Parts: sequence; structure tokens; C-alpha cells
Amino acid sequence: MLNPNLKLNTKIFNADVEQVPIRKGFGQGLVIAGEENKNVVALCADLTESTQMNSFKEKFPERFIEIGVAEQNLATVSSGMSAMGKIPFMTSYAMFSPGRNWEQIRTTICYNDRPVKIIGNHSGVSVGPDGGTHQAIEDVAIMRVIPNIEVIVPCDAIESKKATVAIAKTKIPAYLRLAREKTPIITTEETPFEIGKAQIFWMPEVGIAQVGIVVMGGLTYNAMLVAKELETEGIKTKVLNLSTIKPIDVNAIVSLAKETKAIVTVEEHQIAGGMGSAVAEVLAQNFPVPMEFVGVQDKFGQSGTPEELIEHYGMGKESIKKAVRDILKRK
Repeated sequence: MLNPNLKLNTKIFNADVEQVPIRKGFGQGLVIAGEENKNVVALCADLTESTQMNSFKEKFPERFIEIGVAEQNLATVSSGMSAMGKIPFMTSYAMFSPGRNWEQIRTTICYNDRPVKIIGNHSGVSVGPDGGTHQAIEDVAIMRVIPNIEVIVPCDAIESKKATVAIAKTKIPAYLRLAREKTPIITTEETPFEIGKAQIFWMPEVGIAQVGIVVMGGLTYNAMLVAKELETEGIKTKVLNLSTIKPIDVNAIVSLAKETKAIVTVEEHQIAGGMGSAVAEVLAQNFPVPMEFVGVQDKFGQSGTPEELIEHYGMGKESIKKAVRDILKRK
């Protein structure tokens, strides 16, 4: 059942559940952040509408800077503006930022402790026809390894809006990873959000969960559908929405592992170095249990529809179910 304490969307399992691009929530949240703090500024690398920064540009034109197709300059200019007291939000596709300007992010932003907010749009294979060159499936790995930065992956547009407002108030760099396609609305305006806090979205109606499913981003909906369907088969699970990859919620992960004794991680990202690796690091140090990893298995993406690619790379519902069943055999 849905966690009653979180006031989640009760229509999530309906066929007509509302679907909104996660990136749209960022655009809404950026306007709110701009209204709350006049030092919030926005910089873009020639993708203003695609990254949903156009709403901020229209409302605060004097606080918007178009850098052009120059992602390394995007990072260094943002760092310089933060040194002068501004709170820069910089956007591009994740493949180009942080993909193309990683060294500038590392050195001019994180090394210098500048509270720049890096927004990576169009992440994962679900950008579809854009193909493997534009599908960022390594970005969480390369960002979470940098010291002194938050890494956040919202599960829907509402959580994305809340995360945007939240990172505008922190004093350190942040990376916000956003998906392109429309995603079912899971949370509500009343659902709490806090950086560094994971939340149990799904739990058994009665009894103890046999498997813990830890998920991030747009695949959270798939994980919840799987949990509901497995419940009818007598397999009890808990779904943990790990929207903050760094700082990671050690207590929530360890607690879930102690209850279930088995963990499946689900991410639209390379398995190597991603969210699943971060969870494994936590459990290796605190409470080792059997694990299965659902994600991209050391491959590049390719062109296709988002649905085709999610299935092809083993991240669809049946792949998650298989991982749950496989780990039950190992308990």
C-alpha cells in the first residue's frame, strides 16, 4: 500500500494518472526560488526552452544570461558570479553539463566551494531518438565522486520543484538530474521533501517486507507498479525513493536492509558507479545483504522510443520483477 504518512498521489495506479515532465517542475521551482531571493540568477547553454529555464528568463530577464554552446564557460562564469554573492543555476543537457565541463565543475565550482546549482537535463536513455551520444547514463557516477556537492534525482515534477527550491537555500554546490519525458505524478504538494532524506513510498498492508527496492528518478513509478503487482502474488516489498544520492540516507538504507535482508536497486543509469553502487557502499560498511542491480549493464545507449529503450536495457517492469524473484532465491 502507499505510505499513508507521505500523502502521495492516490491516483497513481489509475490508467489516467497525470503525467508531467520532471524538468517542468524545475522550471516552476526556479521561478519560486527567484521570487524568494533576488540573488538567484540563471545561465543556460543555448537550451533555454528545452531545459525549462524560459519561465525564469521571461520573469527576470535582467537575471538571465545566455552563454551559448560553451558549457565550460557556463561553469566558470557561474563560479565567478557565485564568488560575487549570486546563486547561479546553470542548465544544459546532462551529456554536456556535467559531461563536457566536468573539470570546470570540479575545480572552479566544487574545489572553490561555490554554491552553484548544476541542472543536468535529458538524462538517461529515455531521451530516446537523440541516441547514445546524448544519453547521459554516467552522470551520477562522475558527480557523486566529487567532494563537497549534493546529488539529487527527483522522482516526479512536484519533487523536482521542491528540490529546486531547496538547493537554492544550501551553501554548497548541487547537481540536480532531470529526465525529459512525461512521468506519472507520484507525490503531492503535501508530500514532505528534505535533502538527504529517503522515503518509503510503498509498504505491505500487513506483515514484513521480503525485499527492499531502492529506486531513483523516473523509474520510481515502474518500481511501485511492480511492488503492487507482486503483492497480489504474495511477495511483499518496500519501495524506498532515494531522491538524494549524496548526502545519502544511511539510516534509511540500513533500516530497510535489516528488515528485508535483500535489496534490489533500480536506476536509469550505468550500474557501475551509480546509485546502486552508492547503496552497496553503505551496506558493505554497515549491514551486508544480497543485492541485485537493475540498470544499464556497461553499454552505450542507442536511438529508439523511451519505452523501447527502457525495456531493451533491462529496466522495465519485468526486469525489476525478475531481480526481486532472483534475490528471493538467494536469501
